[in-house]
Amino acid sequence: MSLYPRLDDLLELRHQAHTLGVSSHHLVNSTFAGLYASVFRGAGVNFEEVREYREGDDIRYMDWKVTARTNEPHLKVFREERERSVVLCVDRGPHMAFGTRGTFKSVQAARAAALIGWAASRLNDRVGGMAFGDPADGLKHFRPARGRRALWQLLRTLTLPGAEQEASIDCLAGALQRATRGLPTGSLVFVIADLNQDARDLERVLGALTQRNRVVLLPVDDPADWTIPAMGPVTFTSSDGTLIEIDTDDEAAARAYRAAWQRRRDNLATIAHRLNIILIPIRTDHEIHLSLIHSLEQRAKSRAV
Repeated sequence: MSLYPRLDDLLELRHQAHTLGVSSHHLVNSTFAGLYASVFRGAGVNFEEVREYREGDDIRYMDWKVTARTNEPHLKVFREERERSVVLCVDRGPHMAFGTRGTFKSVQAARAAALIGWAASRLNDRVGGMAFGDPADGLKHFRPARGRRALWQLLRTLTLPGAEQEASIDCLAGALQRATRGLPTGSLVFVIADLNQDARDLERVLGALTQRNRVVLLPVDDPADWTIPAMGPVTFTSSDGTLIEIDTDDEAAARAYRAAWQRRRDNLATIAHRLNIILIPIRTDHEIHLSLIHSLEQRAKSRAV
């Protein structure tokens, strides 16, 4: 199980169709990009006009104020976006070098970024990104641009070895502030990170971010995040380098461990709901392509209800 993805594998994800029973020379994103477009584009964000309702129009876009004022049904019309800035913010901290089933968090995060980036590129969006959290390499920023150059640079960065035996640093808030400087209103920001932490400090930054942009959080989870295997006394290293010994056979401790994780995840979900942020958890032990497709299908169905 490799700690870092191969660049060729990330580039090949733009052809990832074989998992759907489609010949591999077709762009995968015929399915994935279609779902991506339906969830993250929809009718677009640019309001164009109000006009009279016509038979067959989608009643979700009714302008009820104008309808009430004129006593005739009226509809809001949006101009479909032809281009949008998409920013992929990917965690490269030492804590991402972790995985007990399937693959490492660092690999799964890179795969998710690649799939989303290729889907956005196929829709002619400006794609860029940011790799953050590596104490040695610092913050790498690639501004959204036409074409695939910025996406290729981001993916290449995600394949490079990170710092070894360095304490993790919490720089997500600063990275998000940096990533969105100068972005046009209506940009789409994906945060792909280990969010198994207290999210309260993030709420202020995310709140400011959602005022002008759309935000999607993709927590990268491993089953050991919430269920610690029974292995007897085990010594762990905390994020600040402190050594901690835990008796993993202690059932009460295991329940407390699970409850603590659930409490953090519930807090994150509450913040996401309050700020109208899309939350799509991904797991190291699930196939990333099918996992994202399933999440987008569920999201598209909920929007249609």
